[in-house]
Amino acid sequence: MSNQRDAIDLTDYFRELNGLFENTGFSCETIVKTAAGSVDMWTRIYAADAPTVYLSAGMHGDEPAGPLAILALLRRKELAPVNWIICPMLNPTGCAAYTRENDRGIDQNRDYYERSSIEIFHHAAWWEKQHRMPDLFLSLHEDWESSGFYFYEINLHEDYPAMAREMLAAVSPIVSIEPEIVVDDHQVREPGWIFHEAEADFPDLWPEAIFMAKLGCPLSFTLETPSLARKLDQRISAHLAAIDVATSLAFKGV
Repeated sequence: MSNQRDAIDLTDYFRELNGLFENTGFSCETIVKTAAGSVDMWTRIYAADAPTVYLSAGMHGDEPAGPLAILALLRRKELAPVNWIICPMLNPTGCAAYTRENDRGIDQNRDYYERSSIEIFHHAAWWEKQHRMPDLFLSLHEDWESSGFYFYEINLHEDYPAMAREMLAAVSPIVSIEPEIVVDDHQVREPGWIFHEAEADFPDLWPEAIFMAKLGCPLSFTLETPSLARKLDQRISAHLAAIDVATSLAFKGV
């Protein structure tokens, strides 16, 4: 099923990525090193009273659009005027092998309760040491079974559906929106939009978005681009379009 032509060359990726982060004023904290590269948290403070956006990617090694979207975002050299926290590659060993799981066969996005992988053990511990949660969390993923773009929303505060609709409208010219009314065993609120409670589908299999909600992050979107239905550059562009809308509207009371 997978298309390894889309695989990321990690040596080239980290070389360019790290240079872009440094040139755009980010500071790095390495939280764990793996055989294929380190898991790093990159932070840039715009202003003490500015909202904070957390962006993560590379959770599954056969989903290259997310890490490459972060690379494309940094190449612009102009980021939204918010405080940024970015983890561009949560699963280096999986990415190196082009597998969903890490090199121990663990699906890291089901591991935030057990924390049996070193990557998630250290990632969760890093977040638990932070004094302030992000105001918005965007998690970049792909789906090998979907025909279109969709996302999961977790919202702990007041519901404001206009932002979700704006995100879908921005993505739809690039990648079609998933038309099914049940996606990944979840009933959609509207096409492409799963409104998920802040509880895991299975009690001991927490994904990152559930973990962040439990810590108090009030709003998250897990973005899913269709791996087989669209070319890699389209999936990257879809992620960028959603990121742009979310970061421009999330703090305007849409």
